[in-house]
Amino acid sequence: MRNTNASGLSFPSWLYNFKFQAFIIVLLAFICYINTVSNEYALDDTVVIVKNEYVLEGITGISDILTKDAYYSYYRQLGTTNQLSGGRYRPLSIVSFAIEQQFFGAIAKDKVDSVINAGIYDLSAPYERHFMNNMHIRHFMNVVWFALSMVVLLYFLRYIVFKSDPLIAFLAVVLFTIHPIHTEVVANVKSRDELMSLLFICLTFIFAFKYLDSNKKWYLALGLASYFLAFLSKEYAITLVALLPLAFYLFRNYTISKSLLASLPYFAIAAIYLLIRWQTLGPRSELSDTDIQINPYAFASGTEKQATEIATSLNYLKLLVFPHPLSSDYSYNQIPYKDFTHPLVWLSAIVHLLLLGGIVYYFRKRSVLCFAMTFYLFNLVMVNNFIFDIGATMGERLIYHASVGFVMAAAYLLIKGIDHIKSVHMGKVSLAAILLLLISLCGATTINRNKDWKNDQTLFFHDVTISPNSFLVNANVACMLVNNSDFEKDENKRQEELHRGVSLYNKVLGMQDNYVLGYMNRCVAYYKLEQPDSMMADLAQVMRIYPVHPQLPEMYYHAGMLYYSGRQYPKAMVALQTALKLYPRYADAQKALNDVNAAMQPAK
Repeated sequence: MRNTNASGLSFPSWLYNFKFQAFIIVLLAFICYINTVSNEYALDDTVVIVKNEYVLEGITGISDILTKDAYYSYYRQLGTTNQLSGGRYRPLSIVSFAIEQQFFGAIAKDKVDSVINAGIYDLSAPYERHFMNNMHIRHFMNVVWFALSMVVLLYFLRYIVFKSDPLIAFLAVVLFTIHPIHTEVVANVKSRDELMSLLFICLTFIFAFKYLDSNKKWYLALGLASYFLAFLSKEYAITLVALLPLAFYLFRNYTISKSLLASLPYFAIAAIYLLIRWQTLGPRSELSDTDIQINPYAFASGTEKQATEIATSLNYLKLLVFPHPLSSDYSYNQIPYKDFTHPLVWLSAIVHLLLLGGIVYYFRKRSVLCFAMTFYLFNLVMVNNFIFDIGATMGERLIYHASVGFVMAAAYLLIKGIDHIKSVHMGKVSLAAILLLLISLCGATTINRNKDWKNDQTLFFHDVTISPNSFLVNANVACMLVNNSDFEKDENKRQEELHRGVSLYNKVLGMQDNYVLGYMNRCVAYYKLEQPDSMMADLAQVMRIYPVHPQLPEMYYHAGMLYYSGRQYPKAMVALQTALKLYPRYADAQKALNDVNAAMQPAK
């Protein structure tokens, strides 16, 4: 038997079968991402999993996860508070990490801090090897979550959006599954919140429509539960306040008033979530206003911020159309500030105004394109800093939800375009050729990009060539160069690494002159290079910004010892006296100061 889709193309009936389509989608998901299982941890994995005391505690930490900001543990260890406006209340994925940890071996509450502070990342230590094995399992679970969510997305598109043409639904999910821009979401374990969010959003749509079609109350209960879990996954669920009634209007031919009425129970869930969020999140640190790591627009004027946000929004569309090059970071100053004289600002404004116009036009026609464009734009607004401060200029993981709208429109327009080919045979050949080309190119790009996400070192050393002006990437590469120098046996290479690290810190500190960690780490590099004068200059900057930094006494002591070994006794005395002033009970510094005083005495 053969089926004919809405465009007139005829295909074998098995191609339309849900189980067959789901099998292909799962197969593609595993082919594209199974190589992430060998990866370790990178980027925010450290903050959310590796050094999260509540995750390491296993199921006993779940109550704290549910009642605190996602980064609360990290900020507590730094001695600060939430630094992002609005905070991050998205506990569900972190709960899943805690449950996994329970199976791996939870750490007792009274031992968690000592394990974290002891530095559990020594690859020669048994715990670290065990932890790496756990991360491989977490990566595998991310692939499972991704594959599962793609099957649910397929069902959502077949059952609701493309009910009359399951081939378009299948094509859309294929495009989504293989798209390289999603590598960050799957390959970075922390981004499981994105995976779970989209999964439960799709389930909310499915159960909501099941309830409309059957009037069975348990479908309503499942829909409301899915919606609440979507909120606990990530904040994108708020878009359903508009998207759900729009779907009722477009795909069930409800009136606007009836669509809103059918959505009321879901509005109630949104209100409950917002109340919980407001009661859970703590105060925001004032440091976030001036720290470009948290506020990439800290140095921008009001108009520059607006213009840059408009221009940056177009970058997402560009990467969806042509996903190259990909980077883990697009923060300050990789995307320079723009003003309203820049042509990209106006091009972006025109493109997005056309999309808004398209929504209005296709709304009247009750077209699927209205839903696709709205899905894209509403999720884009969640991440482009127009309404919500996300603490970043842009990020590939942030377009994950919006890209559903993109692939819906792309699949629909591709099939409609093929339909204009007069020869049915040529149409089918053209579609097959396009799909084969896209799967080959995107699949190869995705598999290759996954390797960069193996760990922080592979990621940042690769991405520094892609994002050479990024504050974050340069700072991380500089830190790794300084740390790696301890393990380099070739003295010439060791010196090269240290000098390159210093050079990158110079670049980073040129972007933000109150970056305490930058001064302190550059000071460490100068210590290894045996340059005490440069050490003292950096320590003076740390004293200016953070006079109670716990490493100051030790570093002043090391500078004093370098001066002492170089027989620069007066300078050694100043450095050691400063160390003792900061920490009067510093026995080593007192002994060294006595030695300096003795060396300065005239020979008898």
